[in-house]
Amino acid sequence: QVQLVESGGGLVQAGDSLRLSCAASGRTLSGFVMGWFRQAPGKEREFVAAVRWTSGNTYYTDSMKGRFTISRDNIRNTVYLQMNSLKPEDTAVYTCAAGISVKEYNIWGQGTQVTVSS
Repeated sequence: QVQLVESGGGLVQAGDSLRLSCAASGRTLSGFVMGWFRQAPGKEREFVAAVRWTSGNTYYTDSMKGRFTISRDNIRNTVYLQMNSLKPEDTAVYTCAAGISVKEYNIWGQGTQVTVSS
């Protein structure tokens, strides 16, 4: 069973950058799709980005494409989300997940809080 632990969240100012990490343990991520999601207070969880572990193909929500970049480190078994030009509306709990497809995830981390002040 895969366990996911996120880190890297925090309080930043608008325009700053932040890199989130999602470290996986328990087994290799080969064959998985790794995704990042976020949930702001009072809103539903939304998809941010995903990467196919084996091929490295990436997927993004259109509104975040260009500011956010997902990447993976095969050796460290870790997925990253680089977030640039952060805005107050990016404030949310960011959670990583592992699944069998871009639209289906069954393993979730605990999440890390990102707060962007104006």
